[in-house]
Amino acid sequence: MKLFAGNSNRVLAEAVARYLNLPIGKASVRRFADQEIFVEIQENVRGEDVFILQSTSFPTNDHLMELLIMIDAFMRSSARRVTAVIPYFGYARQDRRASGRTPISAKLVANMITRAGANRVLTLDLHAGQIQGFFDIPTDNLFAVPVMARDVKAKYKQLGNVMVVSPDVGGVVRARALAKRLDAQLAIVDKRRERPGESEVMNIIGDIRGKDCILIDDIVDSGGTLCNAADALLSNGATSVTAYITHGVLSGGATARIAGSKLQELVITDSIQPTSEVSAAANIRVLSIADLIGEAISRTATEQSVSSLFD
Repeated sequence: MKLFAGNSNRVLAEAVARYLNLPIGKASVRRFADQEIFVEIQENVRGEDVFILQSTSFPTNDHLMELLIMIDAFMRSSARRVTAVIPYFGYARQDRRASGRTPISAKLVANMITRAGANRVLTLDLHAGQIQGFFDIPTDNLFAVPVMARDVKAKYKQLGNVMVVSPDVGGVVRARALAKRLDAQLAIVDKRRERPGESEVMNIIGDIRGKDCILIDDIVDSGGTLCNAADALLSNGATSVTAYITHGVLSGGATARIAGSKLQELVITDSIQPTSEVSAAANIRVLSIADLIGEAISRTATEQSVSSLFD
């Protein structure tokens, strides 16, 4: 087994390598003057079980092309098996045709990864679980809920006052999974989205008065939904609001928006490498998923069950 990494999240790759007690493989991923990406594998990989860790985060297209070219390079170098480890799968929000004459980009990206030569995909908290079916190769979708549940238990010594909240109806399954692990009650924020990128909180389903509310979702991008949800929960009597989000996209002015919000804390994972601005924010904290990714890689390499990680 050999672990390699692109340029999207070297910090996470190094942490995973430490967990596996492996060095990161020697490969050069660089650009020519016209920004063409060039990959050179600098060690023998013939017959090896290769894992490439690369989140397709901002700049999404650059990191996606890095991944595709790396897969092609390893396939042409006679690797026995190539597994694309994609902690954050970009384009996942384009998983269906929301209106006429639009693409299903998540399916297109899945096709590209498959045609490049990947034999397996390992990813984390897909925006929609059915994206696994977009791949014609085995795909394991890991869940960050166990990592989050452990953190919540460490933070709240008394879980009886904790209420898990889904920021929209579509996230109820994820919220229910966390609530079950915490033996907590569940509430839902009913919102109406007036236009793309904006949201308006309309109603709270559930009695959250006097509760420490935990919002859980897979992606935080602009931060508008979270901030509006926090305002609505507090105005309806919640004692505090903390958000646990797997993928901290945090584009544009999202970090400043979160920093100035009524959120007590935003907890994200390092599936996307945090920017210096995110690291400096007083109310944003990063949970490491390196052990989770590392264990899944180890089990894949040794042909053990990955799903049993979440039993």
